[in-house]
Amino acid sequence: MHLAELNIAKFKYATSDSRMAGFMNNLDAINALADRAPGFIWRLKSDGSNNATDLRVSEEEYAVNMSVWTDAKSLENYVFKTAHVQIYRRKSEWMELMEKPHMVFWNVPEGHQPSLAEAMDKLQDYENNGPSERAFGWAQVMDIEHMRSLRCA
Repeated sequence: MHLAELNIAKFKYATSDSRMAGFMNNLDAINALADRAPGFIWRLKSDGSNNATDLRVSEEEYAVNMSVWTDAKSLENYVFKTAHVQIYRRKSEWMELMEKPHMVFWNVPEGHQPSLAEAMDKLQDYENNGPSERAFGWAQVMDIEHMRSLRCA
């Protein structure tokens, strides 16, 4: 099994707004970094684009990030131990504070590329029911990874 993740965030401004330049101008480089990261399998892109910023999950503009990784440790390393963390630390400049769950993880069979509808169903499941085997949050991902490391020790 591989680990799928969906992370959505509401843009503070239109992606064409000059206040979004720090985010939009770094998007290709950060995505290329993910593409080369150990453990990376796949990420969602819109037709004719190298990113998913024009995909919509509601009438409002949301940043949509969905990817598949071999394991949680690989995703954690990419998020927090590469240049990605510099953009992550600045997210409040470009994204609204979310009041409800905006990130969800779930296991997928090797070779499966989840659809955006599937991912939004997982997010809704997580929001409605809390963490389960079907959909879970970052804390559960880290618990799973910790348990794996204990078994390997």
